[in-house]
Amino acid sequence: MSTRRQFMMTLVPAAAALTAVTGARAQAAKVDEKDPAAVALNYKHDATKVDAKANPTYKAGNNCANCQFYQGKDAWGACPMVGGKLVNGKGWCKVWAKKA
Repeated sequence: MSTRRQFMMTLVPAAAALTAVTGARAQAAKVDEKDPAAVALNYKHDATKVDAKANPTYKAGNNCANCQFYQGKDAWGACPMVGGKLVNGKGWCKVWAKKA
């Protein structure tokens, strides 16, 4: 028969391990340029590869990192326009709006 102390000593490490695994899964995935939301927004991982003729709102220097929707400070950040998936800071899409 287990004592309460033995039970707690088993439960705490198991809970910590479960939290670590769950936290790793909770990180957002990088958006694929072929994702339907990305396609609808003409999203590109590299803004320098945007076809300016097909995207008249694109201007050189506009990228996800200086867009108001970009939620990050790293190379990849979450964007609500693609369902919270990660976009490249050097990327661009047609709903780009200057960060205030």
